[in-house]
Amino acid sequence: MGGLSTLSTSRPCGHHPHNFTVKNQPIPSLQFNAIPSRKVNPFSCLALDSSRENTPPLVVVGSANADIYVEIDRLPKEGETISAKTGQTLAGGKGANQAVCGAKLAYPTYFLGQVGEDAHGKLITDALEGGGVHLDHLSTVTDAPTGHAVVMLQDGGQNSIIIVGGANMFCWPETLSQEDLEVVKNSGIVLLQREIPDSVNIQVAKAAKSAHVPVILDAGGVDTPIPSELLKFIDVLSPNESELARLTNMPTETIEQINQAVGKCHELGVKQVLVKLGAKGSILFTEGEEPIKQSIVSVPKVIDTTGAGDTFTASFAVALVEGKPKKECMKFAAAAASLCIQVKGAIPSMPDRKSVLDLLQTL
Repeated sequence: MGGLSTLSTSRPCGHHPHNFTVKNQPIPSLQFNAIPSRKVNPFSCLALDSSRENTPPLVVVGSANADIYVEIDRLPKEGETISAKTGQTLAGGKGANQAVCGAKLAYPTYFLGQVGEDAHGKLITDALEGGGVHLDHLSTVTDAPTGHAVVMLQDGGQNSIIIVGGANMFCWPETLSQEDLEVVKNSGIVLLQREIPDSVNIQVAKAAKSAHVPVILDAGGVDTPIPSELLKFIDVLSPNESELARLTNMPTETIEQINQAVGKCHELGVKQVLVKLGAKGSILFTEGEEPIKQSIVSVPKVIDTTGAGDTFTASFAVALVEGKPKKECMKFAAAAASLCIQVKGAIPSMPDRKSVLDLLQTL
């Protein structure tokens, strides 16, 4: 992380920040609910804008993994060995996915995370840099490997994933550096996930809240209960239906059951819950308001659903911080996710802004 090299050498993990040339000028504050006055068409303000240099950025704090893909006809049974049709390693991880998505949507995006000093770390760094993400808050740790995941991809695009945390879960400083917390406080919106320690997420969310920066927590990652200390700093919780069931210990097979589970989230202090329902679309629940439902955007063929949820969440965040009404944020996110699932891999499948806008014009 920025400034981590100045920490005491007695710590068990060594860190050093990446030294990319990025403009480190003060970032002006953003009125979160400001909505652009021009309304030529619903998504006109989402078009490319050359004046983004001083825009408060999207800051993604989270995981970066090397995703080891194996294409299989079916999952192996206990004690069984099967052959994969193909195998390859691609950059991924929920945090890195969301950061690249934000950057490819032409929104200034910073990634705060950790990789190991290994080939997988270089793979991820190159992918993030190639996606246009600012990396001066990405650190290399010497005593933990880069996080990685085995993605078992079946016909039809469905996947099962096993994650090895590595540098995502270990070697974080006990207290984040002032430089890291400042980029959070000066951001327009912050995205978190649960593939890094809760203690890191709490520090980031607390810093964001102190600066009135909205925080979205993607519930994907570890399946332990979300600490109440983290929930009180969250503006939007974004689970899929299985994560919602696990977090609330309630069934989520029907819309009514989802409604009741979301009610429990409201009781825990989270006012907005964005539930991703896969092929059934998504619903944004805001306490005291009517839910906003968004259907999926149909595609000719689903290739790989890996990264679709990350694309949806990051695209929603970009549209939201740009001042779009929530209903349009949902539509923008659905369009982006539909483009994602037509390409194999997480980061390689992230759509650019023009592609999303072109698709929206056809809907």
